[in-house]
Amino acid sequence: MKIGLVSPYDYSFPGGVVNHISYLAHHFVQWGHEVKVIAPCLTRETRYFDEEVAAVGRPLPVPFGGSVARVPLSPRLPAQVGEILAKENFDILHLHEPFTPMVSISALLKSNCVNVGTFHAYYNKSRVYWVGRPIFRRWIPRLHGRIAVSQAALEYVSRHLPGDYRIIPNGIDTEQFRPDGPRQEKLADGKLNVLFVGRLEKRKGVEYLLNACAEVQKASPNFRLILVGPGTRLRRGYEELARDLRLRDVVFTDFVPNGELPKYYRSADVFCAPATGGESFGIVLLEAMACGKPVVATDIGGYASVVAEGEDGLLVPPRDEESLARALLSLLDNKSLRQQMGAKGRVKAEKYSWANVAQQVMDYYASLLS
Repeated sequence: MKIGLVSPYDYSFPGGVVNHISYLAHHFVQWGHEVKVIAPCLTRETRYFDEEVAAVGRPLPVPFGGSVARVPLSPRLPAQVGEILAKENFDILHLHEPFTPMVSISALLKSNCVNVGTFHAYYNKSRVYWVGRPIFRRWIPRLHGRIAVSQAALEYVSRHLPGDYRIIPNGIDTEQFRPDGPRQEKLADGKLNVLFVGRLEKRKGVEYLLNACAEVQKASPNFRLILVGPGTRLRRGYEELARDLRLRDVVFTDFVPNGELPKYYRSADVFCAPATGGESFGIVLLEAMACGKPVVATDIGGYASVVAEGEDGLLVPPRDEESLARALLSLLDNKSLRQQMGAKGRVKAEKYSWANVAQQVMDYYASLLS
């Protein structure tokens, strides 16, 4: 089968959608299929495995939905995408975030093969679909198959674009993220480590985590907070807040390459994801679970679909610092409970291996082609 995988976002800048595409491409190639990724790419030679990449356009950072989307805006791009599609003659064109400008939309409108769209996003407000609904409803029949990565993502998109969707989740690399392996030695000093992984954006809830940790420190002073992720303009404010709260041991790491992340997960005693919303799926939760760690997360759609409350983690209301502090303390004070939850999380994470997810996608392709 000849498969095209389309990313609207900068392929040289790792993120949820880019990682998803690269792992699908990797497994499809291993299974003997011919695969090409079509994506904007600031660093033209970017490859994550053995995939072939057709770079289109020059991505620019565009603020969107509380984050930054790196997308190209060139008027020449639709013609460039059309030339690639005409040359490749794909059997399947799989568009990720198919209504995101400009690469995905251009590919959808230029494609003449079987088109599949995966909807990754979830936002608290549907401004994009609300504004674009009249146009998107004319275009959506061009999608012969539709995938949502979670129930939250499905509810978000189907609110304005109703129809049949297949839920196929994101995956994780369970070979890379596993309990055994090297740790961050500098963090193995007997302190209890609470780990956060993510961009330092407002919707990730770092402010609430810092305030909760000030309460945790009063009852359990022998702990450390580790914040792993690229800084934004908010980082300095978070560092000042940590000082104002007199948190004694807070580590800001900035960006950590994907290959180094498992060391941080293995060094953690508890993983915490305090996002306030805008999360369609809990990839970082599953990475922590795959490393055998219990999680504390906010009770939002994308996270509640991953965490089984009281089994492999604890869910707390978003923006509720007191509940967050209590949940963290209940795990920090109970090693046996941490181990039990971590073991159950590891079992769950295996179900989300990329091999399993890629097979679900391939089976969906086959059902559409037949």
